[in-house]
Amino acid sequence: MSFIAMNRFKVRHGFEDAFETMWRDRESRLNDMPGFVEFRLLKGPDGDGFRLYTSHVVWASRTDFEGWTKSQQFRDSHKGAGNSTTRDALMGPPQFEGYETVLHQT
Repeated sequence: MSFIAMNRFKVRHGFEDAFETMWRDRESRLNDMPGFVEFRLLKGPDGDGFRLYTSHVVWASRTDFEGWTKSQQFRDSHKGAGNSTTRDALMGPPQFEGYETVLHQT
């Protein structure tokens, strides 16, 4: 079964377009990695002063995901993650959640 890696981001109101553009324009390098299945950036509900976003990445296995986190491709795709635009846009660091698939229906 697969592994799903998600990061939740609280994006300050007024920074949504910049946040989405940053994701759209970045060099992800995910397609270079064995076991990569799918990526989605999800726009969620409004909170108190923020909009919730989640990055959702499906991997063939936890091992494939862990390989990604230790790769040069990972370092390359995250090299601008701490820039001033990101710091201004986010209300704190992203929250990681990882899930093993136990049931999958299509």
